[in-house]
Amino acid sequence: MSYLTQKTLKNIVSFSGIALHSGLNVNVCIKPAEDNFGIVFKRVDLANDNLVFPNFMNVSNTALNTTVQNEYGAKVSTIEHLMGALFCLGIDNALIEIDNEEVPILDGSAKIFIEKIISVGLKISKSPIKIIKIDKEINYSDGERFISIKPSTLSLDIDFELKYKNSIIGNQRNKIKVYEEDLSDIYNSRTYCLYEDIELIKRKGLAKGGSLENAIVVKDEEILNTEGLRNEKEFVNHKILDCLGDLYTSGYRIVASIKCSQGGHYLTNKLLRKVFEKKENFSILEIKEKNLPHTLINRNLLKSIA
Repeated sequence: MSYLTQKTLKNIVSFSGIALHSGLNVNVCIKPAEDNFGIVFKRVDLANDNLVFPNFMNVSNTALNTTVQNEYGAKVSTIEHLMGALFCLGIDNALIEIDNEEVPILDGSAKIFIEKIISVGLKISKSPIKIIKIDKEINYSDGERFISIKPSTLSLDIDFELKYKNSIIGNQRNKIKVYEEDLSDIYNSRTYCLYEDIELIKRKGLAKGGSLENAIVVKDEEILNTEGLRNEKEFVNHKILDCLGDLYTSGYRIVASIKCSQGGHYLTNKLLRKVFEKKENFSILEIKEKNLPHTLINRNLLKSIA
């Protein structure tokens, strides 16, 4: 298998489920696409002007999810887990048809997206991939929260930390090499919230579809989900999943070293906007496999596809 050429799905995959914030039932169909097509959402419930491109400049909301919107007002929200799955699997091209404005939450992680896509396999093309290489260190902060990105050689390293007063979550930190390590704990990790925040979130008209089936709920010193955690760093690992999904709104995989403290969708989007403000901050490279003895896709995830 060639790891450094463009990839799409071999066959169509479909998902149905409740949307976390709207509470509506939504259907998603991911279809194979041609080389250089990119990732495109299509709102099939709208007759016209229904293509939405998941680009960082199209992000219109970062409060508890990432929402992208086109110039005509068509939106797709809560895209981060699906985008994270596509990033992890190295899928460059796909048409994502959706019949409402929010991607279903499924189990609150990227697990089901990953498993279904792996079950149909990937189609490997002969067209080389492109990558974004960070050339200058860029920082963005918001009070005590910060995120930075700086040049790396051939890897994408993410160093992420959480700081919570809650003793169950506490201070968690994890550092991963995205293209080299087993990412199972990352894409299996579910979204979460504190029990005391639920009422406020619902007063804002959000989390109408939230339940213990699709989110970890922490109340004082107890996890309310009967099955407990899937891995010991599930909270910070879910934040890394969100970060990967948001990074993919850059359009390509990235070679860089990222460090983040107490971040989320807002900080990642602000960082990307700052990176792409100036051409000297980055390079977009077309990769020919003979020139780069390294993978920009995680081989661990592809063992069962090859």
